[in-house]
Amino acid sequence: MLLAPFPAQAEELSLARKTELLIEVYPETLLKSEGGSIRFRDGGPPLPFDDGKAKDHAQKLAAGDIEDSLSQIYLPGPCESRPKVNSDPGRIRSEALMKRLYGRSAREVETSLVEVDWFGSKLPVTKRQGVAQALENVRDELKAAPELKAFLTPSAGTFNWRKIAGALNLSVHSFGAAIDLNTRYADYWIWAGGKAGRVPHYNNKYPMKIVDAFERHGFIWGGRWYHYDTMHFEYRPELLAIAEAAGVSACR
Repeated sequence: MLLAPFPAQAEELSLARKTELLIEVYPETLLKSEGGSIRFRDGGPPLPFDDGKAKDHAQKLAAGDIEDSLSQIYLPGPCESRPKVNSDPGRIRSEALMKRLYGRSAREVETSLVEVDWFGSKLPVTKRQGVAQALENVRDELKAAPELKAFLTPSAGTFNWRKIAGALNLSVHSFGAAIDLNTRYADYWIWAGGKAGRVPHYNNKYPMKIVDAFERHGFIWGGRWYHYDTMHFEYRPELLAIAEAAGVSACR
């Protein structure tokens, strides 16, 4: 298994460029950038990129805006990498944006759920933003490697309207846009006895072929986070588009 060191500073992308990429990957809902805000196709109120508040890492996790959610560069690829302390790209989210993308309540999210056949199990996943189709694409690719099935099933869950453990904000599972794999192979920073800003290293048990397949179809991996959650994948194509534009990879 390849293990790459954390790379040098990525090419700097402006917030304006990152926002362009964000809008490009969610054309179903996002219309354009205007006056420091994102405008929506449904004509609803625009959402500012930046709430104007200076935040430390914990505050970004608890109440991130769009700028915060795009502030850390995600490193994709078929290689492992060791993130620096508090490097959690994708773990910082704008809950306001997620609700506009997928639904403001459990009932609203549920109206867009469909069942995805995940190696014989039926999993509820949102069809909004192409998530269900993307997960089916991952499944179809991984079917060609039956030796990986033990890592993929049983799934530990998809849709579940709930808060993140120990936090007040919603998990991406609340929006039907995340999947957890077989917990038998999972490492989670809290289970490992870690504290915020100080977690032990883990030895990844999921083949990187699985991670690579998910990433190429728009999902990021919780194993790329300093505060790791290795069974967790969530649909965040904007972070992968930004990584491509910045020219970064976990393999260099």
